[in-house]
Amino acid sequence: MVTNSLLWTTADLLVMPDDGGWNRHEIIAGELFVTRAPHIRHQSAAGRIHVYLENWSDEHLSGRSFETPGVIFTPNDAVIPDVVWVSNERLANGIDQSGHFTIAPELVVEVLSAGEGNEQRDKSVKLKLYSQYGVQEYWIVNWQLRTLEIYRRTDAQLQIVATLLVGDTLTSPLLPGFSVLIDRLFM
Repeated sequence: MVTNSLLWTTADLLVMPDDGGWNRHEIIAGELFVTRAPHIRHQSAAGRIHVYLENWSDEHLSGRSFETPGVIFTPNDAVIPDVVWVSNERLANGIDQSGHFTIAPELVVEVLSAGEGNEQRDKSVKLKLYSQYGVQEYWIVNWQLRTLEIYRRTDAQLQIVATLLVGDTLTSPLLPGFSVLIDRLFM
């Protein structure tokens, strides 16, 4: 995390030098967060979730899943979640000319990166951000502990409803008929 008194915007990111993809730059409430490329196990869990969501989407034709999309809520709130699922309705009207989401996907998935700061960002800062902008469901995946926390929108905010462990089955009211054993996400 880089801390200073100015508010960062998406325009600032456009003039930053290219680092070859080694870092991920996100802005939340005008604060710049820079994280390194994730661990291969992190990428594997995100990739497997994306595949399961995309397979479900292919069968039901009600939306799409994307890995590491840009989501720009405002110039001061722009993030890159690991995986999102968005309905066809939101997808039709929620993409800018550069291919970034300008609306909240219904489902956002973040896979935790190592480090207390990274965990705090996903479990607190991003949870508040996604609540504020209308995400319906938020999954926080811990590939090291092999767990998945589910947050769902209740009373206009995301609240935890379950922590799934190996042996449990992941389902979602957003995705009727979607079902995957947690074990399958960490192979």
